[in-house]
Amino acid sequence: MTAFIDAIGLTAKITRPRTEAFLRRHANPGLVLDIGAGNDMYRDFFPNKKTLELNPRGPVDYEGNIENMHMIPDGTFDAVLLIGVLEHVENPFQGVKEVHRILKPDGVVLLELPFIYPIHDYPGDYWRFTDNGIRLLLKDFKIEELEGQTNTMETFALLFQRIGFQCDTLGWRPLKAGWFLLSKFFLHLQWLLKAQYGDIGNTVKVPNILASGYHITARKAA
Repeated sequence: MTAFIDAIGLTAKITRPRTEAFLRRHANPGLVLDIGAGNDMYRDFFPNKKTLELNPRGPVDYEGNIENMHMIPDGTFDAVLLIGVLEHVENPFQGVKEVHRILKPDGVVLLELPFIYPIHDYPGDYWRFTDNGIRLLLKDFKIEELEGQTNTMETFALLFQRIGFQCDTLGWRPLKAGWFLLSKFFLHLQWLLKAQYGDIGNTVKVPNILASGYHITARKAA
């Protein structure tokens, strides 16, 4: 059953192509540090990429913690990638401070941060970020882009998909297919929502109340 639902595309991850499209838009030929990479993805977009990993499972350029990158001099990199990393960092503010230090003037950091997203890579999963929390986290940068990964109904779709990935349903594996089918259904329901509000009194309109996460581009002052 698992092979079948994979084959017909029910388990294709909703956000992965969006992450790839975000990074493709910001392809950079300069010197780039991919933090917490875990693999060698996206080198086509960043041909001069270096990698840093705390607990490497293969060859990396630097072994260490984002909160203390003492082995890297100030102003080294043109860009830094933080894709699905800061939720796993005990002190993300310190991590961002270190990223700021190692970036060249006018360097850019590309981030993917979760908001409405299930626990993953337990127990090392600590944080979720609102859009205003992101602005506070990146207060020493100029934010050039802050966009939701998903709209509200797509977030429900993602959550149903993750239930299928991460939960047993009545102890019978074929029932997982039901969660993936619900996911596909909710992907197409955003038209139902004509307005969304950031407060229960419906006075402050917002684009999304349930983004699964955000893609952010932020630049260090020259």
